[in-house]
Amino acid sequence: MKEKLQKIRERAMAQIQAAGNLNSLNDVRVAILGKKGELTSVLKGMKEVAPEDRPKVGQLVNETREEIERVLDEAKKKMEALVREEKLKAEVIDVTLPAKKNQVGHRHPNTIALEEVERIFIGMGYEVVEGPEIEYDLYNFEKLNIPEGHPAKDEQDTFYINKEIVLRTQTSPCQARVMEQGKLPIRMIAPGRVFRSDEVDATHSPSFHQIEGLVVDKNITFADLKGTLEEFARELFGAETKTKFRPHHFPFTEPSAEVDVSCFKCGGKGCRFCKGSGWIEILGCGVVHPHVLEMCGIDPEEYTGFAFGMGLERIALLKYEIDDMRLLYENDIRFLKQF
Repeated sequence: MKEKLQKIRERAMAQIQAAGNLNSLNDVRVAILGKKGELTSVLKGMKEVAPEDRPKVGQLVNETREEIERVLDEAKKKMEALVREEKLKAEVIDVTLPAKKNQVGHRHPNTIALEEVERIFIGMGYEVVEGPEIEYDLYNFEKLNIPEGHPAKDEQDTFYINKEIVLRTQTSPCQARVMEQGKLPIRMIAPGRVFRSDEVDATHSPSFHQIEGLVVDKNITFADLKGTLEEFARELFGAETKTKFRPHHFPFTEPSAEVDVSCFKCGGKGCRFCKGSGWIEILGCGVVHPHVLEMCGIDPEEYTGFAFGMGLERIALLKYEIDDMRLLYENDIRFLKQF
């Protein structure tokens, strides 16, 4: 795999050097980094890599991508400067004409936050999995140890299409679908849009995004969960970030916990951002309930696992110090262009 990535890097560098204009440079970007590009194909093939090698391979892929992107950006700036210089030489400019503003878009704060979370977990050997937004009650609730009559199934919280089909309230159904396939071990995250019957306010919306993770393997313990989330928090919020686990209850995990991180604004001393506590809640997690494993066809005597889930909007709000979730969806260019 290392040799393959080296060849991709060398080929990319040669193509960038040979590119004669911006169009051919963009063709190189698409061929290497696009949805069907060579480097993207390597990422999609991560599930074929041995689990113990995935973190190293993920890191190599990220390093290769960053180097290629850097060289591409440098080449693009040089070409743009040359094009501009040639135009200035060839064109007569009427300085009395009004200037034209070129409106260039960029990634949404949610997208920026999601790509950063995905990059961290891919670097740890995880696979990114997607699932349907319209889901069976069986996967959304039953296989997650939420039986008939459980408060979470109340119509005040869930959008029902009919008795058997709902708009998914979490991305955990993706985990159940992957476990059913029986391809073990599992290391995955499932980002996506979810739906709940909530009133719109500064911290709630009927449509939002979640990122849920799952690991199933032999001899997985709560210690593995703690180590994973501690490393994730340091990568996302800074090397000095500390974590705190508080006991909680979730139907699909036992034991369960909620996770706080030390305030990255004040370093845990207490400020307005953390409401004086020095800690900020970011996600829920726990050891996968044995009954959930059984319902998905996995022997809980042989395999164990852990799961975690976080709100993407919450990560974006915290990371960029935004105090109202509605700002993310109002499409106000004055707000969005800050990112």
